[in-house]
This record gives sequence, structure tokens and C-alpha cells, in this order.
Amino acid sequence: MTLTLPPVPPTWASGQVTERAYCVLAPNPGVMTLDGTNTWVLREPGAQECIVVDPGPLDEAHLTRVLDVVRRDGGRVGLTLLTHDHSDHADAAERFAHLSGAPVRAIRAIGTGHDDLADGDSVSVGGLDLVVVTTPGHTSDSVSFLLPAECAVLTGDTILGRGTTVVAWPDGELAAYLASLERLEALCGSGAVARILPGHGPHLPDAGAVLRYYLEHRAQRLEQVRGAVAAGARTPWEVVETVYADVPRAVWGAAEWSVRAQLAYLAERGEEGQLG
Repeated sequence: MTLTLPPVPPTWASGQVTERAYCVLAPNPGVMTLDGTNTWVLREPGAQECIVVDPGPLDEAHLTRVLDVVRRDGGRVGLTLLTHDHSDHADAAERFAHLSGAPVRAIRAIGTGHDDLADGDSVSVGGLDLVVVTTPGHTSDSVSFLLPAECAVLTGDTILGRGTTVVAWPDGELAAYLASLERLEALCGSGAVARILPGHGPHLPDAGAVLRYYLEHRAQRLEQVRGAVAAGARTPWEVVETVYADVPRAVWGAAEWSVRAQLAYLAERGEEGQLG
């Protein structure tokens, strides 16, 4: 049976998404960023201190809007977190730390000077609790944040609000990405996660269905890569032309990263489907 993604809204904008999560959409839409980067402002009801996840690109107007949301009713930033170090999520981290007066924390691989998060760490600000869930694969430093009070997980680029993400080879790695998807699916199965707050695109209220789709999609793409090579594809780009013919050509460059990650995955396992 072929799975399909649950329907999502055709447009996405800033606003209150859950009781504790407000999205400030950055003005950087594109083929890779969808509607733009989601900067998440997380606050326990009635609290003043909040957590900001992914301040986004270095855009002063965007950072001002984030601080305007934070400072409603006298609020302030207690902590800023990064899901990974891609520019559309992290370029504004240093500037936002200066504007907000709050520290930045990230996973150790990022290299921001504030890289002190580790898998399983608990983070608490103003009564709001998050748990660090390392989810490498899109990049080696990708991390998600579990919000237990809402059975939600903030996934950065590991899961997107529309479509699927790229495995950004060579830093990204398919085996790690599949393991991360399986880990998130297990959190869904345990009841710890019901909804996804992604780094781009609309929030996803049926996390289990999305994770099943992502895993099925990856399995199908691997089969298509094997088939393309068996049919005579000699380069990663020729694999892209066959396997990704159904997606806009504007994303073929990124698709080639995923193809290279898939070919490396097959080669590591000694499977058929390797290029000669």
C-alpha cells in the first residue's frame, strides 16, 4: 500500500499554533524554505520568560517581529535554541543573542561557542520544559525538541510541513536519517508525540501518519535509485534525472545531495544499485 501525506493548509503564516507555541514566519520563502523559516516562540501559559527556537536568517525586521511577540505582556527571552546550523535557521543567532540578552544553546557539532546540548537533556525556562532529541541525517548536527506538555516535537528540517526533506550529503547521511525517523516514529507509538512543529511549512497534527509516510517514501526512493542504476545511469545526476523527474527542476541540485547519500548508503551495505 502506498501511503500519502495528510492534507495540509495551502498557505502558512505567523500566528498562535498551540497554547504554548507561536510561529513567527521569516520573510525568506523559496523552493528549499517553502513559506519561509519558522521561528518558534515557546511560552508556558502565564509565564514571562520564553524559549525561542531558530531565530532564522539575519533579517532585522524579522528579529524585531520575534521580539515584539516575546515582549507582549512584559515577556522576555530566557533562552534561544538551534535545531541545526543551516543559515536560514541559525544566521541570526549571534545578533538575536545581542538583542535579547539571552544565551544560545545548540548541539556540539554546530560550533557556535554555545554548543552544550546533548541527547536527553532537559531544558526548562519559565516553567516550560523541553527534552533534547538528537535526530541527525538531514545534517550531522540536526536536533529536535520534545515539548511534553503538548505531545509535540519541533523538528527543524528533519520533518517539513510540506513534502519531504533533503539528506544534505556529505554532512547529511541516510542511515542516520532513517534511524532518526524511526526514533521519532517510536515516540509517536509511545504516545509522547502527536503533532509536529516543523522548521518550514504548516504544523502537522498527525505525527504518526507523517512519520510512516516519510519512512515509506525513503524506501521507495531507494528502490528507484537501484532501478535507475540497473537501467544504466552512470552518474548521480543521471539518477536524479530518472528518479526525481516528478519534482520541480529547481530542486534537482538538492535532490542530487539525497541521491549521493542514497548511493553511499547502498555502497556501505554492498547492495546492488551502486554506480560502476
